[in-house]
Amino acid sequence: MTHTTDTDAPAIDRCEENLNRYLRFWNTSPDDEGAGQASDVFGEEVRYCAPVGVLAGRQALIGFRRQFVQHMGDVAFRARREPEIHHGHARLLWQLDVRGEQFATGTDVLAFDRDGRIGTVTTFLDEAPEGFDPHAHA
Repeated sequence: MTHTTDTDAPAIDRCEENLNRYLRFWNTSPDDEGAGQASDVFGEEVRYCAPVGVLAGRQALIGFRRQFVQHMGDVAFRARREPEIHHGHARLLWQLDVRGEQFATGTDVLAFDRDGRIGTVTTFLDEAPEGFDPHAHA
């Protein structure tokens, strides 16, 4: 096995900072467009792959967040444990609470660009919401 150094990977502190911003992004009220915050967190062409579908671009992700929060009401998105970060990637285990009750848990795998912005998010549901049918969204 050859050991190499990944000089294209962003600084780990920049990744940590954007993971915190990522959590805040999902907790923003639907009245806040989130465009300013999203431009700091996500690359312009961010790709978001989740069981409910695939989104491409920062504006699509902002719109999805706004619709979700408007539909669900009082939501809280939080880390279940400290995220793991290495070589420009992160694994975030999260919990989503709706109106104070656990709604779902999952794992996001994030890839950062050279500037430390999130370029891709792949979401897995560890514990899906009651009644969720993943085949309905395929």
